[in-house]
Amino acid sequence: MAATPTIDQAKLDAFMGQFVNDLGAAATAPLVVLGDKLGLYKAMAGGAPVTPGELAERTGCRERYVREWLCQQAASGYVEYAGGAFRLPPEQELALAVEDSPAFIPGAFQLVAAMTKDEPHIRERFLSGEGMPWGDHDHDLFEGTERFFRPGYLANLAEAWLPSLDGVVEKLRTGARVADIGCGHGASTILMAEAFPASRFHGSDYHAGSISAARIAAERAGVTERVAFEVAGAHEFEGGPFDLVCVFDALHDMGDPVGAARHVRSQLAEDGTWMIVEPMAGDAIEDNLNPVGRVFYAGSTMLCTPNSLSQDVGLALGAQAGEQQLTAVLREGGFTRVRRSAETPFNLVLEARR
Repeated sequence: MAATPTIDQAKLDAFMGQFVNDLGAAATAPLVVLGDKLGLYKAMAGGAPVTPGELAERTGCRERYVREWLCQQAASGYVEYAGGAFRLPPEQELALAVEDSPAFIPGAFQLVAAMTKDEPHIRERFLSGEGMPWGDHDHDLFEGTERFFRPGYLANLAEAWLPSLDGVVEKLRTGARVADIGCGHGASTILMAEAFPASRFHGSDYHAGSISAARIAAERAGVTERVAFEVAGAHEFEGGPFDLVCVFDALHDMGDPVGAARHVRSQLAEDGTWMIVEPMAGDAIEDNLNPVGRVFYAGSTMLCTPNSLSQDVGLALGAQAGEQQLTAVLREGGFTRVRRSAETPFNLVLEARR
């Protein structure tokens, strides 16, 4: 008979405190999605206090629901409460109501909500070992993923990541041919096209629904003359030679990233560059036991690993692969020069050349 473990009450109390915080965060996720989709945050923009009745009138919602939502948001610190009215502070406005802000966060909650809805399907895969393709997930995942990553691209892509590559910005300014593999809804492709009007961009993704959304986004941005999108996997895209190939937060999702690397090499110009943006991760598990790793391991469990396992080879690198594993994949795919060119708390940027 196993011995009864000795409980350290202080440690238990600390863990229960963490639990309350985590439960509150999890319970807040669907309310942020509600506030985003119903336009509640945007209707509070400007900083003036509003009553539940006033916000309900602005948004066409029922006052009783709005009042309860506002109280929860105030308890969460997302809005402020005083004297019977609620206010969205300017910092929270930037994060919750401004779509083009580099601090915009509702997409992250939309992504989490989609993961929660897909839990029964992933639970089945835990038992069967099968994969789950990207396109089989809840629809909110596709839009949420684009809205989750776009703020980081807004803040870093043109200002830091592309300039960190040797000689690439000069090519983009004078006119380069660029491929964006696994482009999803096309946020990264369109942002690059807007920043470098002399260049031409080719986005591809194996998920047809995402490519349809990307084409609509390109039309809305007015860049269709310089941007084209096609439905194609990382082993299938064509149109080379390209001066620059980009893969944003997608290499680890691929079933056969080594095969993808070989295909990228075949489509790259002799002096071309491959930029690989991946989630920030250390090479050892211990390096990733932190708040950022917590988020990415969750996404990897629910999304990235199942997607890779649904494809041929099914290498399943996971979202916390780390620079050492990623570099090994690139070298096996035929690239002889690989270096870390940039990083953020959330992203690792690698430059690969022949």
